[in-house]
Amino acid sequence: MDDSVHKSCWGVTAKAVIGFAGIILLAWLFAGAETAAVVAASS
Repeated sequence: MDDSVHKSCWGVTAKAVIGFAGIILLAWLFAGAETAAVVAASS
């Protein structure tokens, strides 16, 4: 019983970490594209 609970807990944790990393990656890419556009427009 404990093993199945432990495994499912790690599964949820892994999904949360991957999802959070994905959100940060998208935000970083969007910010990078926005910064590149500002630099291109100002030069």
